[in-house]
Amino acid sequence: MTTFDDILEEAGKFGRCQKRIFALLCMVSMPWAGVYVGIVFQGFTPDHWCRDPEVVERRRECSWSLADSRRLTVPLVNSSGVPQQSTCEQYEVDWNRTGLTCDSQELDLSGTPTAGCKNGWEYDYEGRQSFVTEFDLVCSDAWLVDMYQATLNVGFLVGSIAIGYLADRFGRKMSFLMSNLLNGIAGILVAVAPNYVSLLVFRTLYGFGVKGGWVAGYVLITELVGVEYRRTVGVLYQMFFSVGILILPLLAYYITDWRWLQVVISVPYIIFLSYYWFIPESPRWLLSQNQKSKAVKITEDMAKENKMTLSKNIEALTDDNADSHTVSFMDLIRTPKMRKHTFILSYNWFTSAVVYQGLIMRLGILEGNVYIDFLISGLVEFPAAFLILFTIERIGRRLPFATANIVAGAACFITAFIPDSMLWFKTLVACIGRLGITMAFEMVVFVNTELYPTFVRNFGVSVCSTLCDVGGIVAPFLLYRLAVIWLELPLIIFGSLAFVAGGLVLLLPETRGVPLPDTIDDIEFPDRCKEKAAMKNQQLTNLLPQSDVSTNKETAVV
Repeated sequence: MTTFDDILEEAGKFGRCQKRIFALLCMVSMPWAGVYVGIVFQGFTPDHWCRDPEVVERRRECSWSLADSRRLTVPLVNSSGVPQQSTCEQYEVDWNRTGLTCDSQELDLSGTPTAGCKNGWEYDYEGRQSFVTEFDLVCSDAWLVDMYQATLNVGFLVGSIAIGYLADRFGRKMSFLMSNLLNGIAGILVAVAPNYVSLLVFRTLYGFGVKGGWVAGYVLITELVGVEYRRTVGVLYQMFFSVGILILPLLAYYITDWRWLQVVISVPYIIFLSYYWFIPESPRWLLSQNQKSKAVKITEDMAKENKMTLSKNIEALTDDNADSHTVSFMDLIRTPKMRKHTFILSYNWFTSAVVYQGLIMRLGILEGNVYIDFLISGLVEFPAAFLILFTIERIGRRLPFATANIVAGAACFITAFIPDSMLWFKTLVACIGRLGITMAFEMVVFVNTELYPTFVRNFGVSVCSTLCDVGGIVAPFLLYRLAVIWLELPLIIFGSLAFVAGGLVLLLPETRGVPLPDTIDDIEFPDRCKEKAAMKNQQLTNLLPQSDVSTNKETAVV
C-alpha cells in the first residue's frame, strides 16, 4: 500500500506549493501577538490621582500646572519606604469654607483629613487612551484589569479543545476559516463594547477562536510537508509571532486609542477568510475520513505546482495512521514514566505561559519608554528559534531545554536586585531572561510530541498544553497584584518557577536520535525501543545487495 509520505517523496516534501501555503499561514501568527500581549498598550495604567472638580476648575482659571492642583488634592503616603502622592485618597476639604484662590497653591494641607476618591480620577497619559482610563479601572477596581487577560486565556483553554475536536471532525481548513470568521467578529465587538462587562464577554469569545485557529493552521502546514521538515516549519511558524511582537509597539505608537488599535489587530482575521481560495484541505485528514478521491486530487495539484511527476500508484493511497485506538486520560498517568512525563511537561507548559506573559506585561508597569522597551524585548526573541534549530540536532533536546529555563530563572532573580540607576544593565539581563523563556516555550511544543507514543500523542499534547492556558489566567494576577507590594516581587516568583522547570526537565530522557515511540512499552522500556530500531535497521541492511553494502561501508570510511 502507498502512504501519503511515500507520495510526498515524489510530489515534493517542501516544494513551491508547500512554501506558498507556509508563507500564507505564517501571517496568522502576527496578529495573534497583538491579541496575546496587546494589554500592555490597551490596558496601560498611567499616573493617576483623585479628581476634585473645584480644584480642576481653579486650575483652568489660574493656569496652574497639574503638579500644583495634584498637591492640593491628594496627600503623601508611604510607598516602599518612600513618600509618594496617593493615587486612591484625597484631602477632605470644603473649599466653600476654605476659599480657594489663585494664590492657594502654597497652602499646607498636611494635617487635613483624607478620604477615598469621590469624583473619579485624573490621568496623566499624554493623549493615550486605554480601557483603564475609559472605565476608571484603578484603586479598588484595579483587579478588573487582570480579568482582561484572564478571560482571554479562558477562551484559549476552551477554544483550543473545542476547535481541536472540530478540526478532527470537519477538517483543518474549515475549522481554520470558521475560527477566523469568529475572530473578526469578536475582535470588532471588543472594539465597540459599551461597558467593561460586555468587553470581557467578547474578549472570551475572541480567545475561543484565536488560539484554536492558530493551532489548526499549525496542524495543516505540518501535515502538508515531509517528516524531516515538520520541526523546522513548526519553529518558524511560531517565530512569526515574534514578528508580530515587533510590529505591535509601532502600531500602538501611532494609534493611541485602544479601540482603534483593537480594530487594526482584528482586521487581518477578516482578510484571512480569503485563504479559502489559496490553501487546500489536509490530504492526511481526507484519507482518515475515507475521502480518497479528494485527497488524490489535492496531492496531484501539489505535485503539478511543484513541477513534479507522480509515478507511484496514487489510487492505492492509504491513511498511514489508519489504526485507531481509544485513548483516555488514564493512559497518560497509569504507568510510572508516562506519569512523570505528564507531570513535568504540564508544569513546563504552565511555567512557560506564566513567565512569558508576565515578563511582557511587566513592561507596561515600568517607568521607562514602553514602546522602546517592548521593541527591544521583541528583538531578542528572534535568536531563540535559530538557537533551537542549531542546538537540538547537535546537543540534543534535554540540555538546551533545561538551560533555557534556568537562564530565564537566573535572569529574573538578577534583574530584581539590580538598582534602577543601572537601567541599561537591568534591561540587558531582562532581555536575556526573555530569550530564555521564549526558547523554553518553543521547545516544549515538540519535546512534548516526542515523549508520548503514537496512539496518544495528539491527546497528550492537548492535555498538557491546557496548563499553558491556566498559566495565562494566573499570570496577570501574579504580576499586577504582587507588584503593588513590591515592583520586583513578581520576578522572584517567575525566577523560582523557571528554576524548578529547568531542574525537572533534566529528569526527562534525551530524545535526539531516538525513534518516536509507538506504544507505552516503548516509553516504559526505552532499551527495547532502541533494540527494535537496531533490529529493523539490520533487517534493512540484510535486504540490500552485497555490492550496495560494500559501497556504503567504503563511503562511511572515507
